[in-house]
Amino acid sequence: MAAVLSLLTILTGIFAEVLVSERLIAFGDAAQTSTNILTHKNLFQFSFTVYLIEMACQIGSVVFFYLLLRPVSRSVALLSAFLELTGCVIKTFARVFYIAPLFVLERPQVLRGFSAEQLQSVVLILLRVNVQGAAVALAFFGFSTVLQGYLIFRSTFLPRWLGVLAMISGLGWLTFLYPPLGSQAFLIVGLFALLSAAAMIVWLLVLGVNEERWKAQAGAAALSSMGQ
Repeated sequence: MAAVLSLLTILTGIFAEVLVSERLIAFGDAAQTSTNILTHKNLFQFSFTVYLIEMACQIGSVVFFYLLLRPVSRSVALLSAFLELTGCVIKTFARVFYIAPLFVLERPQVLRGFSAEQLQSVVLILLRVNVQGAAVALAFFGFSTVLQGYLIFRSTFLPRWLGVLAMISGLGWLTFLYPPLGSQAFLIVGLFALLSAAAMIVWLLVLGVNEERWKAQAGAAALSSMGQ
């Protein structure tokens, strides 16, 4: 389930961002962007729905990865989960600014004192806030992924190299602590993160975890918790 939900998160994100958002939004041309949104209104609304499905899938994957990695260290797994959930909340809220331009364009009477050019500028401002909000979320995902990689590295039921890939991927997302740096490094960071996530998904779907070692580590963690 962790692998399936992670895969769905990636696929829905690629569809909404690459196949829709990047084709409709031209940050250098406010008029063209507004025209594209109104012309492809249904597609734009559908991409917003897909963005929400992406976040729902990611929240689900957070839960399953927590359950998977909890035997290694419950406190670290919980911290990783909370950090990723924080990123999910920020990113979901940012998506409100993604759909808001449609409200502005379809109801110009709400902003009566604005000319058509000014309304189009407002649309771009809202879309930029959406992008910046998503960038802030990536920094939280970075912290979470580093911790997740550490847990995988320490586990006895998953290969250590998957943990190393995850930690490097998380460090890459941490470049978004300074958004200009994150934007410049996004292509490299994104491709490496995609490679790391793909490796984890394939491993979990095809080979899974070493069940005996997971149960042994879970049992040891339970005994330790009872002793405390």
